Amino acid sequence: MPQTIEQALAAAKLYSDGQQYVLARLPLAAITAAAGVIAEMSEPFCALIVDKDEVTLLLPEVALADFARRLPGHTASPDKLRLITFDVVLEPTLVGFMARVTAALAAANVTVFPYAAFSRDHLFVPTTQYDSAIAALKKLGAR
Repeated sequence: MPQTIEQALAAAKLYSDGQQYVLARLPLAAITAAAGVIAEMSEPFCALIVDKDEVTLLLPEVALADFARRLPGHTASPDKLRLITFDVVLEPTLVGFMARVTAALAAANVTVFPYAAFSRDHLFVPTTQYDSAIAALKKLGAR
């Protein structure tokens, strides 16, 4: 039987590493520099997104400070973010999980940046809204 949203939430342990994260925007020409930074980072979490308009890095604030000189033309977000991982393996056929999660966070007036890995979903929320986010997710059944 396929995994349900309720089963996934009940099994999900909420994990956070306690670090402050930032988003950094770079021009498209900086893709190689951004990829190099990701390749040299020694611990998770980080993400690199390239779209038609820009390169975006999500990385620990301390890593951005360490690598800033190698990221010409970057702009860092002023807001600091916190990681929340749903520490449960999510089946690839699970439908509506993130919709349920983001609806609960929206109802709690929490800004959210969702990311998906192969088997787990991750959220980034402003540090100032972290406690509200955790409370909203626990109301859904996560622990």
